[in-house]
Amino acid sequence: MELLEVRHLKKTYTNRFGTNQVQALRDVSFTIEEGEFTAVMGESGSGKTTLLNLLASFDRPTGGEIILNGLSFQNIREKDLASYRRKNLGFVFQDFNLLDTLSVKDNIFLPLVLAGAKPEEMKKRVMPLAKVLRIDDLMEKFPYEISGGQKQRTAIARALITEPRLVLADEPTGALDSRASNELLNMFEQINRAGQTILMVTHSTKAASHAGRVLFIKDGIVYHQIYRGDKSREEMFKSISETLTVMASGGKTYA
Repeated sequence: MELLEVRHLKKTYTNRFGTNQVQALRDVSFTIEEGEFTAVMGESGSGKTTLLNLLASFDRPTGGEIILNGLSFQNIREKDLASYRRKNLGFVFQDFNLLDTLSVKDNIFLPLVLAGAKPEEMKKRVMPLAKVLRIDDLMEKFPYEISGGQKQRTAIARALITEPRLVLADEPTGALDSRASNELLNMFEQINRAGQTILMVTHSTKAASHAGRVLFIKDGIVYHQIYRGDKSREEMFKSISETLTVMASGGKTYA
């Protein structure tokens, strides 16, 4: 079942004097099926961060359309966007974005608190997630008392607690060492196998090799894509590396 459809997405930034324009996205189209784990890769300035911000509804496109679960973002009123994000999207950031004044448990609860959920519902949801992510013994600690890997697992729990249709992850392994990165990526795969749809922006070939599909963005368009299919992780890693080499050398391939 198709969950996300991106149609001819364009984004142009203009300075306040209107004298200079930068076209971050020229014409991006793709779909994501429910239950997919998709990675988005590209060099700095390729437009992948702009794409993520548009999918997160943090920004509006200059042209084109984003449709999530049958609803076009164009039809969501500005005042309703925050509520829409809480109900449908989960976010995992490179720098965790946890509040040091709140415990691990309260950081995870935060989206439900903002949504007005009842305490009984919050308690019912949190422990199964905490056990899967192996942070159930950290619930009363504060972010400054735990490791980077534990912080990111807390951020994942916060993203999943609302049972979102789509999780958007922005360089989720960027602030982690190799061991914590491996643990996180294995957990992403586990969460995805349980049915969660994930879209991850990353510079890391290793991180992208855990995904079921990789979209490559270059010069504001979808330059190429790779499906994992029956490839091993090592074969996927090699395919991604070869594509990045072609992109860097200015060679051509096809989406």
